[in-house]
Amino acid sequence: MTNSSRRGLLILAAIATTSVSSLFLSASPVVAGADGYKLVEPGKLTIATTAEMPGIVPKDGKLLGYDGEILQIIADKLGLQVNPQKMEWSGVIASVQAGRMDVLGGNVGWTEERTKIMALTDPTQYFANGIMHKADQPMSKLADLEGKKVGTITGFSFIPELQKIKNIQLTFYDTSDAALRDLQAGRIEAVIADPPVMGYAIAQNPDWKMAFTAFEDKNPDYPMLTGKGRQFVLGLNIENKKLAEDMNKVLAGLWADCTMKKIGMKYGMTGDTWFVSGSDNPRAGVDRPKDWTAPGCK
Repeated sequence: MTNSSRRGLLILAAIATTSVSSLFLSASPVVAGADGYKLVEPGKLTIATTAEMPGIVPKDGKLLGYDGEILQIIADKLGLQVNPQKMEWSGVIASVQAGRMDVLGGNVGWTEERTKIMALTDPTQYFANGIMHKADQPMSKLADLEGKKVGTITGFSFIPELQKIKNIQLTFYDTSDAALRDLQAGRIEAVIADPPVMGYAIAQNPDWKMAFTAFEDKNPDYPMLTGKGRQFVLGLNIENKKLAEDMNKVLAGLWADCTMKKIGMKYGMTGDTWFVSGSDNPRAGVDRPKDWTAPGCK
C-alpha cells in the first residue's frame, strides 16, 4: 500500500499540544467552579478523543468532525475553551470516570450499562451497526460472519455479542485505521467498527472498492449489533450533572433548527438514518423520564 493510501485511510489529526504522560493530570480532586461544573482545568473543557474523522479532530485550536463541531458549539455557548487530548479508545471511559477527562465523544454509543458509570447526554445522532467489507464480497447478516476473520476495536460495547457468532475469528485493534489496513491487505475479511468512521473512509477513498452494509438482522439476542436507531451520545463523569444538563440545553437547540443535519452533511451523513430515532425508546425510564421522547430532524 502506498504512503498516500495509508494517509487516506482515516485522516488522523496532528495532535501535538501535550505529551501522552500529560493525559494523567494532577491527582488533586476536581472541585466545582462558580458555574457548578467540575472541570479538570477551570474554564476549559478537557475532551478525550481518538482523533479519527468524522468524530472529534483538533486543528488550529478548534474541533472538526461531527461530534467535534458540536462540542465546539457547546463550549462556545458555555464560555469554555476546548482542551482536546488524544487517547486510545480502550482508555477513554476510565479517564472520564476517574475525572482525568471532562467529556468523551466521537461515536460513543448509548448503553444501559454506561448509564451506571457516566452521565450521558441526549443523542448527537443515530446509527445502525453493520459490516465493512470488500464490495465484491457482500455481507449483511450475522451469519455472514460465521467462520470469518473479522477485525474490531478494543473496548467496543458490542464485542461480547461478536464473540457469540459461530467460529468467528476476531482480531482486536487499537484504531480503525489499523483494522482497515488489514482489510485492504486481505489479512481479515470484514471490520465491525463505528458506522460514521466506515462511511467517511469509503467516501474519502472510493478507489478502495469497499462497502459498509447495515445488519439486516434484528435479533434480540444481539441488540447492540442489530438494533436500529441506536444513539450516539457524549459522556461525562457521573457527578458532573450540571454540565450535562447545560450541554443538553445546547443540543436541544441544535436539533430544533436542524443544525445537526447541516453538520452531518459535511461528513457524508445524509438521509434519515442519522437524524431520526427508531421506534424503540430504550432510554425512557432508564436515564430519562418514562415519557421522554428522543429528538430528531427530518
